[in-house]
Amino acid sequence: MFDMGPYYLTAFIHLLGPINRVTGSTQSAFEKRTVTRAEDYGRQIEVETPTHVTGLLDFENGAVGTLITSFDVMGGTQLPCMEIYGTKGTLSVPDPNNFGGAIRVREIGANDFKEVPLEYGYSDNSRGIGAADMAHAIRAGRQHRANGHMALQVLEVMHAIHKSSVEGKHISIKNSCSRPEILPVGLSQDKQDLFEK
Repeated sequence: MFDMGPYYLTAFIHLLGPINRVTGSTQSAFEKRTVTRAEDYGRQIEVETPTHVTGLLDFENGAVGTLITSFDVMGGTQLPCMEIYGTKGTLSVPDPNNFGGAIRVREIGANDFKEVPLEYGYSDNSRGIGAADMAHAIRAGRQHRANGHMALQVLEVMHAIHKSSVEGKHISIKNSCSRPEILPVGLSQDKQDLFEK
């Protein structure tokens, strides 16, 4: 959860807004694991943290989400990375841990998903875009998108999912945040364009 969770929780907050309550269940499939990193390859280590974490997320807007993070999937998966099920159809978005990928929509009554064209660039590895947005926001006197309030909520949610599993109850989230504003339509790949919009 603490490795991959921030990417997915941040994406959820961007799509659906802040989270106000979570319920979690955690488990570890193995007591020991074999290190596959080159420096320590083959060494056995004790598993000291849950390696399969499932969280039920209640959003302030009434939506309910499910998040699964796991190191215990040995044979791969065919689950979609992220899907939003709405009243008019389904939105499928690419892995927020990577850049690029198709955004697809399947409307009620449609036979299949159709790809939605991207409105602006930044589909390549743009990990620095958050820092660039923060610098511009400070100069422009506006809230930057990847701000401390959202980071604090993401951290609290991850801890609360683990706490919920241990205590066997829902956990209310104390720290809220705002759903970040979307990037302006029409941004080009030119980093300067981010500063001017």
